[in-house]
Amino acid sequence: MKLLRLSMRGTVAVLALSSVACSRDYLFEGNQYSNPIRNARIKELYQARDACLARNAVPAESANTDVASVAKAVSLACAPETDRLITATNLDRDPKVAEAIRGDTERKAAQLVLRAQP
Repeated sequence: MKLLRLSMRGTVAVLALSSVACSRDYLFEGNQYSNPIRNARIKELYQARDACLARNAVPAESANTDVASVAKAVSLACAPETDRLITATNLDRDPKVAEAIRGDTERKAAQLVLRAQP
């Protein structure tokens, strides 16, 4: 019976320690994602990029015009906003991150072009 109590206490201690170790705040403490000023700036840059895409999204002029090509033109029109976003988020200058953000910009542009269709 005494052995059972010790193992229960040990289990509770392990669970308590594991919950502390898995705490999001503990794991990300000192990480770049815990900077609220930087996070707010990145959020502003995303909003600026999305606003630019919404302003420039126009429906395809004819049935022969490809939505992807119109979306590409819209995303290129917002390249300065996208580049500022990449600079703020990609501190390590990883080309995969930059390409992912550019791909996200093109996907959002395509969605907005499709929504603008009559």
